[in-house]
Amino acid sequence: MQLATLCYVRKNNQTLMLHRIKKAGDMHQGKWNGLGGKFHKGESPEECVIREVKEESGLTIANPKLKGFISFPEFSKNTDWHVFIFLAEDFTGQLIESGEGVLQWIDNDRLFDLELWEGDTIFMQWLDQESFFSAKFIYREKRLLDYQVIFY
Repeated sequence: MQLATLCYVRKNNQTLMLHRIKKAGDMHQGKWNGLGGKFHKGESPEECVIREVKEESGLTIANPKLKGFISFPEFSKNTDWHVFIFLAEDFTGQLIESGEGVLQWIDNDRLFDLELWEGDTIFMQWLDQESFFSAKFIYREKRLLDYQVIFY
């Protein structure tokens, strides 16, 4: 089991996205993603997302809002991923060059024009809802087979 975070940083009707094109063997190769990554030992979800956003973008987020939780059974190498989904609109700092890919501010009305994971086009629509979501997205060979969600 792998615990991780995923954060969508927003400003002025734009979202900071990472085009994953730099690392050989990246399971997200060619996709556009929010920022985030794996937990370090002893971290809370909030500590992880703040650290990951800083490492990948140079930005220091404050008050990240936990919007949901997603389970991805056997997403990679027979490993279940469990991901805390955050939204951040309060941050400081300047963008850096990311070792993960190319960072770009994307107009929110153009997000779904990007090469996203199929499931991202579904759950990214839930980020602006007041309710918290808990979901499971089932992928096989990088294709979305099914999903379930509960809103609280």
